[in-house]
Amino acid sequence: MNTRLGAWTLPVFILLITLTGCGMNEEPNNIPSAGTSTSSAAADDLEKMSSDIRGLIAVKGEASDSRAGVMDCAGKDRKKYFRVFHPWNFYPASPDQLDEAMKQLKQELPKRGWTIVQYGPDRSRDKNLTLTADNDERKSSVKITQDAKNDPPKLSLMLVSGCYEIPAGQEIERF
Repeated sequence: MNTRLGAWTLPVFILLITLTGCGMNEEPNNIPSAGTSTSSAAADDLEKMSSDIRGLIAVKGEASDSRAGVMDCAGKDRKKYFRVFHPWNFYPASPDQLDEAMKQLKQELPKRGWTIVQYGPDRSRDKNLTLTADNDERKSSVKITQDAKNDPPKLSLMLVSGCYEIPAGQEIERF
């Protein structure tokens, strides 16, 4: 059952991000501009942001090895504008450290320029604890879900950027 759930969860989550905007609480047309960049450079920046967030978790464990992807900006020309997203998971060395990892993120993210815009249980049957934070300076958002009942327990993280414009003469790479 967990494999099946994971197979459709990411596409649904990406669709929700596309519909809800960078801050995950904004209207689609209010997605902030993240400036001008190539999709490769923007993906590298978002992966660096993920690495910075990983460094805030003062719990031993392993992070999944995933790469950033590119998606459209809702309501904008898909040949000129794009967003990047980076999904990854953190598996604590011990399941009883999951609460500590989430507590650490809630405490440390605001010290690094993130504003927590939502914190509490989600609407799932398991009532997973979720944290959504925006970084206005870096025009990015992160949603962290504590999947305590997964086997193995984990934190699921999804970072998403604002809308970038591709530099003149460049093409958006889709990956």
